[in-house]
Amino acid sequence: MAGMAYDVQIVQDCRDPHTLADWWAEALGWEVEPQDEAFIERMVAEGHASEADTTRHRGRLVWREGAAIRHPEGLERAPRVLFQLVPEGKQGKNRMHLDVRVGADKREAEVKRLVEMGASVLHEGRQGPHTWVTMADPEGNEFCVA
Repeated sequence: MAGMAYDVQIVQDCRDPHTLADWWAEALGWEVEPQDEAFIERMVAEGHASEADTTRHRGRLVWREGAAIRHPEGLERAPRVLFQLVPEGKQGKNRMHLDVRVGADKREAEVKRLVEMGASVLHEGRQGPHTWVTMADPEGNEFCVA
């Protein structure tokens, strides 16, 4: 139907969703969504989930399968990013990636900060007047800093 608009979230497959969500929240200045321990405990107690569906991260009970981050100004500002557990490691180049736009005057400092956090530089790109640095997060997922 013409004119329809949908809400979206971005999903990143990964081996360690809680650690990667923490990394990306720090990298972007976003917030990791809290998970309700009492709700998780109730779901297990009532048989809707099992202990195997949960894990502990930073001392808190969380769902094993995933963790999400949000922009501090909420979903109206930017879509939610969900980090989802998969059994295999990353294989091949990402078909879709995030562009972190910081501006040409801040790019070098931002790349340095992200490398110090555990990212790696893959290459520098240029198309006409536009330049960027392609990087990989700690699990090898590509993203660009422009």
